Amino acid sequence: MTAWYSSLNLLFAQAEAPAARNGDAAFLQWLPFIAIAVLFYFMLIRPQSRERQAREAMLKALKKNDRVITIGGIIGTVANLGPDDREVTIKVDDNTKLRMLRSSIQSVITDTPQGDPSK
Repeated sequence: MTAWYSSLNLLFAQAEAPAARNGDAAFLQWLPFIAIAVLFYFMLIRPQSRERQAREAMLKALKKNDRVITIGGIIGTVANLGPDDREVTIKVDDNTKLRMLRSSIQSVITDTPQGDPSK
């Protein structure tokens, strides 16, 4: 059993690292964390902020007679924009109007299909 234990010790023994300058060693230790932070920024934070900016621009450009879809899935036409730019009145049917917050609009329906390259 001692031969097996000593060979296992040799397997996991750490070799002495060559003497490095303190600045280089500290940078090399932090390099994986820096790489993960940069990757995290480009894969999660940046696309999410672009999406948020596009949504805010869409909500600011909202005008009367735009066809919209709400977060709840209601499809209607903007009948009125509130004076404080927080509320929107949506006409759903001939005699049905819903008053809701502007932030509850998910998207504006366009007439041209997005997947059709011929138009």
